[in-house]
Amino acid sequence: MARSSEGPLSPPLSGNYASRSLFPQGPTFSLDTFSKRDFNVKDFIESLSDSAVPINRKSGQSTQNQAFDPRPLIRSLEQVLTRSSELSGELEARETELSAAARRAEAQHSSNIGSLGSKLDHAIDDFRKLDNSLDDQASDYSSGGNTAVKIGSKLEELDRQRIRAQDAKFLIQCWLEVSDRGQLYLLEDMRNQASGERKIRAAQIARQLLKISQRLDPASWAQSNGTKHAGFTNGINGEDSISEHRHNTREIIEKFRETLEKDLLAQFDVFYRRQDFDGMRECSDVLEDFSGGASVIAAFVNQHPFFIERDRLGTKELADDPDAWERIADPDAEPPGIEASLQSLLDDVKISAQDESPTIRKSFSYYEIVLTKFLQRMFQQSVQQRLEMVLERASIISNLAFLRSLQSSRGYMIKLVDDLKSHGLTEHPEHVSSQTALVLDQQLDDLFVPYFVGSSYIEREKRMLEELYSSLLFKFTVYHSQRRRGPTTFLASLAKSASEKLSSAKEAYVERLDSSDLAPQQKAMLMRVAGLKGGETARKQMETEVSEQDGLLDIAVAKRMLRWLAEAVGRGLDLSSGNETPKDMVALLDLLLNHMGVLYVEVALDAANDAATAQESTRNESDLTYLENLNAAITIMHLMATFINTVLIPLAAANTLVRRDMERSTNQALTQMEDKVNSIMQKTIDVAIVWVGKLLSGQKKTDYKPKEDAVGGSGTLLELNTSTCVAVTNFLQRVQNLAVLALSPQSRSLMMFLIELAANVRSQLLEHYKKFAVSATGGLMVTKDISKYNDLFRSWNLDESFKPSLEALTEIGNIFVISPEALRERLGSGTRGNGPGGVGVVWDRGDLRPYVLRREDAGSVGVQSVLGAL
Repeated sequence: MARSSEGPLSPPLSGNYASRSLFPQGPTFSLDTFSKRDFNVKDFIESLSDSAVPINRKSGQSTQNQAFDPRPLIRSLEQVLTRSSELSGELEARETELSAAARRAEAQHSSNIGSLGSKLDHAIDDFRKLDNSLDDQASDYSSGGNTAVKIGSKLEELDRQRIRAQDAKFLIQCWLEVSDRGQLYLLEDMRNQASGERKIRAAQIARQLLKISQRLDPASWAQSNGTKHAGFTNGINGEDSISEHRHNTREIIEKFRETLEKDLLAQFDVFYRRQDFDGMRECSDVLEDFSGGASVIAAFVNQHPFFIERDRLGTKELADDPDAWERIADPDAEPPGIEASLQSLLDDVKISAQDESPTIRKSFSYYEIVLTKFLQRMFQQSVQQRLEMVLERASIISNLAFLRSLQSSRGYMIKLVDDLKSHGLTEHPEHVSSQTALVLDQQLDDLFVPYFVGSSYIEREKRMLEELYSSLLFKFTVYHSQRRRGPTTFLASLAKSASEKLSSAKEAYVERLDSSDLAPQQKAMLMRVAGLKGGETARKQMETEVSEQDGLLDIAVAKRMLRWLAEAVGRGLDLSSGNETPKDMVALLDLLLNHMGVLYVEVALDAANDAATAQESTRNESDLTYLENLNAAITIMHLMATFINTVLIPLAAANTLVRRDMERSTNQALTQMEDKVNSIMQKTIDVAIVWVGKLLSGQKKTDYKPKEDAVGGSGTLLELNTSTCVAVTNFLQRVQNLAVLALSPQSRSLMMFLIELAANVRSQLLEHYKKFAVSATGGLMVTKDISKYNDLFRSWNLDESFKPSLEALTEIGNIFVISPEALRERLGSGTRGNGPGGVGVVWDRGDLRPYVLRREDAGSVGVQSVLGAL
């Protein structure tokens, strides 16, 4: 099959050929045929096989009977394979060419990238070198703005060097002038100029000259008023002829500095009056070199209006307010607070410190030092003087006035210090610096240190309370010291120590009141508390103006004593340090136990004990009115114990040993007083039993064996109790009423007292009815008396345990009224009651025999049979 021409490749096959030649041609195609996106292998093969099917030119239909001829198809496929091989070769060649070109392009790209990177690195290095050259002021000033700045900086540096050179030149000239001619004309000219800056400059140069003198002219520093030191006399070396005309540079410069310092201080004052804070700051900075700024600080402080005014110098008298001083000395009145003039001064301190702080901050670079000096001057001069005047005036009036003034003054100053701290002063509106806060605290402590040295404070508190307590108990003490002239019995001798304390306290107080050393105001206050007249001596009134009422305990008096003590405790917490609080509480506890416990409550209990002892031997009815004072004693004991356990002991809890000692002392004191109360109640029972026995001994023999004519037909006598029964029950009722007044109505102590009293009376009654013959009619009298006794005991609301005792008394009465037959039956069944064996036991029939024998019909057959059974 002939090959197609080498002409251009035909367009893609479409299945039929556009024209046909005489000899059939194969399909033509190129690489573009296969590179199109719509190329399909199936369609391409079908287009090749279409030429193998003959077409009827007329009808366009294939001839069915014509035989298949594969040769055209084979030729087409061969032609296609051949062309495909050619195209594959061309494709490989082009691919090889393109791959080589791509490799060459990649190599070129890599080379370009490396070259560009090198150029970039070189550009960065050049930029860095340029930047460094600009910073180092090397040589490149191509940048316009930076060049101007660098040139300006260079010029400033050169100007500073020029100024330093001129200063050095001027300094050398001044040194040559002072060392050669002994004069400082140049500095004098500078000092005499009106400008403050020139004076400050002169001071700086003078300070430098002084340093030069110290190094170049040591001779002037080694001499002292013509005394020879290291070969020099007055700064002149006797062995050196060249230096015979040398001058004492140190003395010259220091004199100039003194003059200059005065000028600067005057200049500072001018600036201060003008409120030129910058000028003040420059002067203060220069003057700091002279003496650490002491002179300018002193000038600033001294010229302040706060210290110039006359009343700030302590010359103003205290406020004349008699009512205020009287209230502060009255222990029962609320203290008026801080003294008026001191309060006004402290308010001015607060205002001045706050107002002057901004000026100090602007005028001094070392403003904290200036503020410290300013505060120290206010506190140590003005406040301290006024405080001493107030406390001195208060101490003349009384110790209480002094302590109250001390407390109010310190409390107000603490508030002042807190306000200054919160304001900030030079650090306003921030809180003050730690250094200023420390200064304020130190000034506050220094003001009150003299009043808290050692135990001086608590000793003054004790003296104050002792004076008030002694005054309050004066008449009480006088009454009981007159009552007890000396011990007469053994029990009285045991209480001798309390009497001695009483007498010694009374004598000491009288001597103090009559002493001329006591201030009139204080004496008047003490006598007013004691209830004495101001126009007479205490010793004279001691012997005449006391009554029995003055010797009784008074709960109101005890409350006053505790109120005064509570004020002292609160004051101690405000004023003394926490470490001293336990020791202070011990001192106050001892004072309370001594005055309220020993000299007040125990003295009254001893008096009641003596009264009870005296009633044991009296022939008249016992006077038990001393029991009325016992309730006050018990109430005061309770108040004292409550105060100690609630206030004093808890405040000493920080020190375990002290707290235990306080508890032990309190328990011992209360136990001692309770024992005296118990002794009084026991003696009261004994006195009552003795008097009941005396009343029962007056029972008439005929009371329980009346005559028939005495009874009468109406029997009115049987409706009454015997006089002895009435007397006994009335007396016991009075005893019970007094016991209720002495002891709390609901207390266990009252119940035990009444039970013991009733039990003893019941025992007396049991023995009493063994002594009287009882008739049948008299038995009714016995039962009525016993019923009255039982009614009395029941009215006392005794415990249930005492009811069998009442039943026993009733049973005794029944023995005298029942018939012999009933008596035999009653005694045969046994009787419960309070017999010899105790409460609630069965009576032994033998115990009833004495009562049966007292029956009038004891000799009858029926009763004798009963006695035989017993």
